[in-house]
Amino acid sequence: MNVSTLLLFVPACFALNLAFGPNNLLSLTYGLQQGVRTAVLASGGRLIAFALMIGLTALGVGAVLAASETAFTILKWAGAAYLVWLGFKILRTSGSVTASFEPAPRRSLRSLSLQEFWTAIGNPKAILIFTAFLPQFIEPEAYWTSFALNGLVFLLLEVVAVLFYAVLGQRLSALSRNKPVVGWLNRISGATMIGFGVALLFTRRPA
Repeated sequence: MNVSTLLLFVPACFALNLAFGPNNLLSLTYGLQQGVRTAVLASGGRLIAFALMIGLTALGVGAVLAASETAFTILKWAGAAYLVWLGFKILRTSGSVTASFEPAPRRSLRSLSLQEFWTAIGNPKAILIFTAFLPQFIEPEAYWTSFALNGLVFLLLEVVAVLFYAVLGQRLSALSRNKPVVGWLNRISGATMIGFGVALLFTRRPA
């Protein structure tokens, strides 16, 4: 990738990384509940999912999935159902925090990483992003090398986005020492996640 292409790719890519979606909401929530370190480590699940999607896109499978109405619909409904379920799970946690004035029990890193993975892998919009966005910056004469490089840059910038939202979550936690306030922040996170799930149902496959 030449310098001029890189100067176009990096800002456009980072804008996608920073977009507020289900996975970045998880980083914000984990930063709020369990701190920056846990949120960043848990994002490994998301990075694995995105790496798989990038690999599928490079092989051409991503384009097939994006073009298939049936596959897109199945993935959309499965992803929406998972996000709504996850939102209700966060809401239940926030209720226990508010009622007991005690922090919610700390969950294992494996559990948080799996949530990140399934949230990412079940989002058909991610497949569409990789299928429509990455190939625009691929050099045909160095197809595999440029795809690998672009994918690596995307994943590195994703880590920066994770860190941003995790720090923001931790700052919100530090500002709200009052446990009921933390509970309400968690409720907002849960409701927003449910909103993402409902919005996903209205996602349309490009014609």
